[in-house]
Amino acid sequence: MKFVDEAIITVRSGDGGRGCASFRRERFIERGGPDGGDGGDGGSIILRIDKGKRTLYDYRRLRLLKAGNGQPGMGKQRHGKNGEDCILLLPAGTIVSHADTGDIIVDLTDTQEDYILAQGGMGGRGNKRFATSTNRAPRHSQPGIPGIEFKLKLELKLLADVGLVGLPNAGKSTLISHMSSARPKIADYPFTTLTPVIGMVEPSFGEPFAVADIPGLIEGAHEGIGLGISFLKHIERTGILVHLIDISAVDTEDPLKSFLLINNELSKYSETLVRKKQIVVLNKIDLPDTLEKIDAFTRALKNFPILTLSAATGKGVKDLVSFLASELHKE
Repeated sequence: MKFVDEAIITVRSGDGGRGCASFRRERFIERGGPDGGDGGDGGSIILRIDKGKRTLYDYRRLRLLKAGNGQPGMGKQRHGKNGEDCILLLPAGTIVSHADTGDIIVDLTDTQEDYILAQGGMGGRGNKRFATSTNRAPRHSQPGIPGIEFKLKLELKLLADVGLVGLPNAGKSTLISHMSSARPKIADYPFTTLTPVIGMVEPSFGEPFAVADIPGLIEGAHEGIGLGISFLKHIERTGILVHLIDISAVDTEDPLKSFLLINNELSKYSETLVRKKQIVVLNKIDLPDTLEKIDAFTRALKNFPILTLSAATGKGVKDLVSFLASELHKE
């Protein structure tokens, strides 16, 4: 019942550079002695949360990510250049585990700082480091320490960026089938959707985002009536709520009845839900005699963005996708 976005990748930290074995050779300077510099340290694999990312889409085609190797040391006690770190930018909520064993390495949260997954290999010491009072001309140096390789499983466990809520038969399943490649069961009877359906939506700009069709809520859902109570807790994890309303069923004498009913159930379950950004979408505008109902509804409801569409014909769906992509970008 959770949206799971996964990727399997291999990462390798950089090898340490070898130390240098050299001797100072300058005119008029006798017994210059050893002057080999140390090798550079290899780059590390670092995990960093990117609040602008919502999926693991970028890692699905990547197979190997490597940090830079340290450069070898040089004469005149010059230190080799350190390898460049490899930084993995991941969305918050990503669980990083060993792909082979399933052991969890880290569960990245919103407040977590950079996590060093694999330290780069240390650079080898040059022969200058081995000079002593009894061994003034050491001719050996150290090789660099190799980097570490991991096969990782990245798993993002979120319900969705957008949650579709509304009464049964408001058209949520039809809408999500037009917005994404999800193909939920669609029929004209209560509780057609028995489990949340997740669809990935690819807007014309920005990253793909996940939309969840939450099974229809009814009056008393917060007390366990109907199916909605099983999924109310998951709505808290969505970024935006799209409240879908069947405009053909709206009574012009009381146009906000269904809108207030759903929001009442959300508030009784958790005040967090009603404080979420909510976009109202009036569906089934292709049916006759809806203009008057649309007018009555928009006049009665203030301070909410209101869009209109027909999920059955697809009219207005692209506008909704673009609007959601823009709002998620702001979030």
